[in-house]
Order: sequence, then C-alpha cells, then structure tokens
Amino acid sequence: MKKSILMPGVLALLAVCSLPLAAANDAPAAPAPAVSAAVPAGAYTLDKTHASITFRVNHLGFSRYTAQFKQFDAQLQFDPENIAASSVTATIDPRSLDLDSPPPGFVDQLLGEQWFNVAQFPLMSFKSTKVEALEGNKARVTGDFTLHGVTKPVVLDATFNGGYAGHPMDPHARVGFSASGTLLRSDFGIDYGIPEPGSTMGVSDEVEIAIEVEFSGPPLAVAVAVATEE
Repeated sequence: MKKSILMPGVLALLAVCSLPLAAANDAPAAPAPAVSAAVPAGAYTLDKTHASITFRVNHLGFSRYTAQFKQFDAQLQFDPENIAASSVTATIDPRSLDLDSPPPGFVDQLLGEQWFNVAQFPLMSFKSTKVEALEGNKARVTGDFTLHGVTKPVVLDATFNGGYAGHPMDPHARVGFSASGTLLRSDFGIDYGIPEPGSTMGVSDEVEIAIEVEFSGPPLAVAVAVATEE
C-alpha cells in the first residue's frame, strides 16, 4: 500500500522535471483515481501493514496503560448490501505482546502463569456470531472470543471507514474499519492484580480494546465486472 501512496507523487515530480522550462509552472496531471465501482461482496484478507490491535487498562487510577499485539491475522466475508450476512474471524498470538519501554523481565512476567500463560494458551481467537447494521456507517459485531482457554461473547462497535473497488496502484478492492469494545479479564480467568473494591491499587479488571484494520478483497477486474453486471 505504501507504493500506492508514494508512487503518484514520484511520477508527478518526474513529469514536472521533464517539461520545458517555460511549462514548469503548469500543474502536473492528477494521479489516476480509484475505480468508482461499488465495493464488491466477497472474501477479504487482512492487510497486515495497515492493521493494529491495542488494549488499555487502568493503572493505579493514574493512567490508561497501553499495549498491543504485533502478530495477528483475520479473514472477512463482506457484503455491503447485506451487512448481516458479513462475518469475520481472527487469531492473535499473545506471545507478540509489545510494550513501550518495559522494565527488564516485565514482558516475561505478563506472558507467564499469572497473566496470559502463553505456554498453556498460545492462541487467542475471535469468531463473529452476529453482525448488526446500525445507522450510517456503524455496525455492532458480536462474537465468541477465546482468551486464556476461556470462550465468552464479546461485542465490538465497528465503523466502516470506506473502500473502493480498486486502484491502478492497488488492483484489488479495499475496505477499512475501526472497532472498539471492552471486556473483563476476570471473565477469562486472569484476575491477578485486580484492585480491591473501592480501591485503584492495581490493574483494572476492565480492558479497553481498539482495532484499526484494512482488508484487501477481490481483484479489480472482477470487482468492475460485478459492478457492471449490476
């Protein structure tokens, strides 16, 4: 995707440099636009270079400590005309936990038995069970989330950020989403360090989740053909 962002600018610069001096002030031609055909239904795969999963917990009542997972994957079945028919599955490697400036041994502690216990539970997963279209570009996604060997329902509030059928520099359909939700880590058997009632001395039970993702879909030629048939 970086190529699609940088290449039009490089081409425009080369075009200006190649013009005669008298024409140097002429505006360069605009880069080729994205194909305006409707975003097609079909199977979409995660663009891992444009995706993130972060989470926040309240630390001692002083801050919302933020961390993320670096290794994960997802598959999307997307139907913009029938959101309820859409579905998503995802897997996360908890061993890819990434923290800003962790003290020595802290990451190993979090991956140990008191917290994620990755030796026994090396995978987290999410499988949607229901997708509800809301007003505008909003949706509610309910699914089974498995963490620490426990599976429970989790609800994500999702926003469809847009998409296209393709671009000369990106010859596949592309869609983007933001999503957020909360869960109680004690529901999944991770209760170490939860503050006593009435206290903030510890790490909150509630975990805030924030997701930013882009998915790549059917090839441009297929997307255009589908739009044309419609």
